[in-house]
Amino acid sequence: MTAGKSRIRSVEVFPVAVPFARKFVLGSGAVGSPGQAVDQATAVVFVKLTTEDGVVGWGEQRALPSWSYETAETIAVVIKRHLEPILLELTPFDVELFHVTANKRLSPAVSNGFPFARAAVDLAMHDAAGKLAGVPVHALLGGKVYDEIPLCSAIGVGAPDVVREQAQQSADYSAYKVKIGGDPDADAAAVEAVAEVAGAKPLWLDANQSYRPTALKHLLDRTREVRTIRCVEQPVPSTDTLAMQRLRGLIDLPIAIDEGSFTAQDLARAIQFQAADLVVVKICKSGGLRNALKTAQVALSSGLEILASGLTDCGLGFAAALHLFSQLELALPAELNGPELLADLYVDGLTITKAVATVPTAPGLGVQVDEERIRAESINLLFS
Repeated sequence: MTAGKSRIRSVEVFPVAVPFARKFVLGSGAVGSPGQAVDQATAVVFVKLTTEDGVVGWGEQRALPSWSYETAETIAVVIKRHLEPILLELTPFDVELFHVTANKRLSPAVSNGFPFARAAVDLAMHDAAGKLAGVPVHALLGGKVYDEIPLCSAIGVGAPDVVREQAQQSADYSAYKVKIGGDPDADAAAVEAVAEVAGAKPLWLDANQSYRPTALKHLLDRTREVRTIRCVEQPVPSTDTLAMQRLRGLIDLPIAIDEGSFTAQDLARAIQFQAADLVVVKICKSGGLRNALKTAQVALSSGLEILASGLTDCGLGFAAALHLFSQLELALPAELNGPELLADLYVDGLTITKAVATVPTAPGLGVQVDEERIRAESINLLFS
């Protein structure tokens, strides 16, 4: 098949309230809990693209308004009303043209415009393009360097006994990402509880913007005896680049930027201010795979190390992340927590053995989608 014969014919959107397997809380609020109805605003939005010759590409993106401004409703509406007209003029291979055109239609302001919606479409385009070319997505991106990706366990904000039990249940993982919530005393107790279980395994603290600089210094003074803490992620609000810069001179621990860096341009600005030692790369905030790679290249060319993360992705987002990070050297094991936290991933074809994920090698994203279940559980968020 050739790109000229594979123009996109249809775009379908399926928001699904994906259930959680265990409770998970960030510094910015709760994400989900088993047995609890999932807020429709935080549903996963699945996207199906079909080409004129019948080739199908799938993408997805979770909405999390406590983390970024997009909701499931806005993702679904943006895709159907604003991105679909663009896509129906393109083939799955026209990824860069899609993003350039989307930028003109949904003008970015401070950073990129509606990156979560665009990321879902970007994944579907890569999936279809890989199937048309008969190669896995990582080959479209330049080829993989690593066949396997070790995973980091995600430990949510919680009391010492709760986080200790979670760490014990995650004994196969080679690192722990510990969420902290802005209370130095409570967070110190939780970090120490996880460290008791983790032993020599590295800890990666993530504040999700919940700290003030002086309070963070107090926390790190309290946990000074925990020698396995490798870094602290986004301790202060995403807009406070100067506080990030100040913290680098205030604490003896590398600082990672996450919510403060959605694009390669964001990261370049943070580097100019000397505001970070590492950057967290996420497909969702970047707006897709190629844009995430651009951020990674800016980091590497400027001497910053890379941390891999997601946003509690289902199987499609998880697979896409494996393709992306298979060609990057990571500072710590990848915190791709969908398989750990979700009750179902809605795909087949993933291989995870003792918290090490195998990079898919089949064409496209390399997984088989449970379309029947996605259609059956889809909720209507589109407005007439």
